[in-house]
Amino acid sequence: MKQKLLAFVAVFALIMTMVSTPVASAAKVIDERLGVPIVVYGANLTDAEKQTVKKALDVANDDTVEEITVAGSDLNRYITNSNPNAQMFSSAKITLKNKGEGLVIDIVTPSNITEITNDIYANAMLTAGIEDALVEVAAPKPVTGHSALAGIYKAYEQRSGETLDTSRTDVANEELNVATTIASNSDVSDEKVAELLTEIKKQIAENTPQSREEVEQIVNDQLSKLEINLSEQDRQLLIDLMDKIKGLNIDFDKWSEQLNDLSSKLGDKISDLTSEDGFWGKVKAFFQGLVDTVSSWFK
Repeated sequence: MKQKLLAFVAVFALIMTMVSTPVASAAKVIDERLGVPIVVYGANLTDAEKQTVKKALDVANDDTVEEITVAGSDLNRYITNSNPNAQMFSSAKITLKNKGEGLVIDIVTPSNITEITNDIYANAMLTAGIEDALVEVAAPKPVTGHSALAGIYKAYEQRSGETLDTSRTDVANEELNVATTIASNSDVSDEKVAELLTEIKKQIAENTPQSREEVEQIVNDQLSKLEINLSEQDRQLLIDLMDKIKGLNIDFDKWSEQLNDLSSKLGDKISDLTSEDGFWGKVKAFFQGLVDTVSSWFK
């Protein structure tokens, strides 16, 4: 029995060592065609909060990134009639990808971004014209996450060399507001709201409605299809938003592909994480096997 107990202690110690010891990572390779990742910090972060964000974004000891700051004064470049005295805490890291690789969003501090999800950010960024990038979002304390968009726009423009269309960034900000309003006013999850936005925009991209009435029909059809009930006020907010999206200068054929790609990637990601063959399934199987083995020693 003593030998079995010692063996159990040894295995436990080994597991704790595996968990607590960082795995040596390969040296980061810089894609010279795309440039180094760029990190944008909210201007109102304290020095301590900035260090917390750096750790969350995995750039605390990384000299292969470019760093900039976004302040309330930057907001008017992207969002009409915004508050230049806005408090900016949300931060982000942008890594450009090759054409066709799509847009991936990762909120690395999900407990501190209280109103926006990966899917809702992704929808707004596609509306704004951001594509083919990995965007990681972080905050050192609970914030809504709305100000992150301005920082993402600034960083994306600086890294890509493109100038975003302000009519699109304006509507993208409105989309973020409508999404959070619907989620808070109705018994609809953030995931369902993101699905609703994506599906409506897909229909607009594929059918190119010419009138507000046609947009309203698309909105109503998708609300019915997804079995979502909204107040009349929120339904009108959604119709107003989608009517504005209809009028944007967007290549809707390309946009449809991007939206489909985004939905597919998000679905694959969730499936991989939750399936028995996915990462967490393998972790579960490993520890279950370990428990069974240790338990057998004491029988």
